[in-house]
Amino acid sequence: MDVLKKVPVREQEPKVRATNFEEVCYGYNGEEAVCEAFRCIKCKNPQCVKGCPVGINIPGFIEKVQEGDIAAAYQIISESSALPAICGRVCPQETQCEGKCIRGIKGDPISIGKLERYVADWAKENHVLPKKAEKMNGKKVAVIGSGPAGLTCAGDLAKLGYEVTIFEALHEPGGVLTYGIPEFRLPKSAVVQQEIDNVKSLGVKIECNVVIGKSMTIDQLFEEGFEAVFIGSGAGLPKFMGIPGENANGVFSANEYLTRNNLMKAFDETYDTPISAGKKVAVVGGGNVAMDAARTALRLGAETYIVYRRGEEEIPARAEEVHHAKEEGVIFKLLTNPTEVLVDDKGWVSGLRCVEMELGEPDASGRRRPVVKEGSEFTLEVDTVIMALGTSPNPLISSTTEGLETNKWKCIIAEESNGQTTKEGVYAGGDAVTGAATVILAMEAGKAGARGIHEYLSNR
Repeated sequence: MDVLKKVPVREQEPKVRATNFEEVCYGYNGEEAVCEAFRCIKCKNPQCVKGCPVGINIPGFIEKVQEGDIAAAYQIISESSALPAICGRVCPQETQCEGKCIRGIKGDPISIGKLERYVADWAKENHVLPKKAEKMNGKKVAVIGSGPAGLTCAGDLAKLGYEVTIFEALHEPGGVLTYGIPEFRLPKSAVVQQEIDNVKSLGVKIECNVVIGKSMTIDQLFEEGFEAVFIGSGAGLPKFMGIPGENANGVFSANEYLTRNNLMKAFDETYDTPISAGKKVAVVGGGNVAMDAARTALRLGAETYIVYRRGEEEIPARAEEVHHAKEEGVIFKLLTNPTEVLVDDKGWVSGLRCVEMELGEPDASGRRRPVVKEGSEFTLEVDTVIMALGTSPNPLISSTTEGLETNKWKCIIAEESNGQTTKEGVYAGGDAVTGAATVILAMEAGKAGARGIHEYLSNR
């Protein structure tokens, strides 16, 4: 065994997986996981933990994998993370824990994410659950939203003995984990539902079809006996470019396209919720959501393009997702910016007019600013356009809650360290505060909110 090289992970063949919605990556088996775990050099000052937003004791759980005590490894992870099977699949480990791994200085970093996934999947198969609170403290907390921030906050509070109820606006829990990330990256019943069930095993209740701001207000939650509220409602309001033709039939937000496929099962012919998937699809954007939308469209039978105004080095999506998209046949039109959606006489998309771009001087983000190349206009022949340009929080909750302040982007103002908002007893975190970000950063915010609420209620 070459200790400088990762144990390779098995995947579906690109040509096969491009035609189905089954999970791309198979993960490690027991033998592979133990071999990978033994690559860990047991640093005296493990930088991987510092790179983990939720502070998992990574050397601790890897040591238990080396010993073959996977149940103990799972309990170590569960002390810090409510969603290990999810994080093992969708976290950007390459820029976080694995990006800090000392082994990576000479050779490949440890495959921490794949090991976390293995441990969590093993726990599911062997019916190992996270440890519950030894006793309840009699205090009630409401959590708004059952995405990664809400589930994490609820799980941490339940472990501390709080009676927690999550209020979810949709008919199924999970938030972006359910409606946003495709089945081939994150299986819903086998992974997401199992993680939700683990949180429920801690005593957390989940009430779906409750729209806070319409069904009831935050003030009414306090009237019903909840002593604190955490807002983890995410950022589900899509952004558009504001170019001509965006209102045509065949123009989707990535949010709608992915929700219809993931939550409403549009990809499954046995469901009565089809979608006009398109035969030639342009996805505008370069983030993880753009990759998800493009790879979904490809699986629905479309010739699919990623249209992104910067170069490959500036693509914000995970390298793994870009690699998988290319392997599967997604066509990348880089340094390209749309200027108009062309519309036929029946109101449907008939093409996407674009211009080529050049990279100029760096902007405030440090990335080189794209500028238009003169005389470079061309038309991309497509019948469907998906805008994957990010999302912002829905202002419903903030507009119906007196004393809850937002910034100019309609994001709730909250302290980063503990989630405290401008309204007493109300805490917030995740995309509702920061705008669209990653699952693990939402979980970090959920943990901060739980700490803030625990400190607040302990001092009352």
